[in-house]
Amino acid sequence: MATSVGFLYPGHSAEDDYPRLESMLREVGADVRLPLVHTDIGEDAHRVDALLEMGSAARLAASVGELAEHDVQAVVWACTSASFVFGWEGAREQVRELSATAGLPASSTSFAFAHAAQAIGAGRVAVAATYPEDVAERFAAFLKAADIEVVAGRAAGIVTAAEVGTWRREEVLALARAGDHPRADAVLLPDTALHTAAHVTELEAALGKPVLTANQVTVWEALTLV
Repeated sequence: MATSVGFLYPGHSAEDDYPRLESMLREVGADVRLPLVHTDIGEDAHRVDALLEMGSAARLAASVGELAEHDVQAVVWACTSASFVFGWEGAREQVRELSATAGLPASSTSFAFAHAAQAIGAGRVAVAATYPEDVAERFAAFLKAADIEVVAGRAAGIVTAAEVGTWRREEVLALARAGDHPRADAVLLPDTALHTAAHVTELEAALGKPVLTANQVTVWEALTLV
């Protein structure tokens, strides 16, 4: 019987990373399904007030029923900015509420990054973010709460997920290179709107260190829940 883990994904940007990741896992013998349900994002903006609304309990709860139709064993809120924007404790409450609504183990991409960095022993990281500076700073603060030091940060200043979703390989590589730092054990690319599933191997080869990307760690987190 296949392992089935589900994702609540805001809007439409890089959701095709999930079937790609499912195919990659199946190619190495993992019998998994990664069904995804889109949530209503409201205003598409990497702005604190819009992100708080995007990640509200009511918006997530509205899509849980559709995800339940896929008989999933766990659920992850596949959005980094609209989870870490609540702060560590607020993001914990967001996940608790999602778990209670779904009746399943739950997490979010923000916790996925913290757990993945800890799992590979990356105590110092560089962040290559698509976000505006103030939003990127909140991600750094979230990581600090997990005892992960951000030694360098790059904020590209992109306001909408729709624009991020248009970025191609060249822009992704350039962002990662710009965000890297010699002291960083790993480089984190935190936006689930960014297409990265096809590029992780090349990113790691280019930087010579582990690269953690949003949709990648989201899927890993979901699988660890089961």
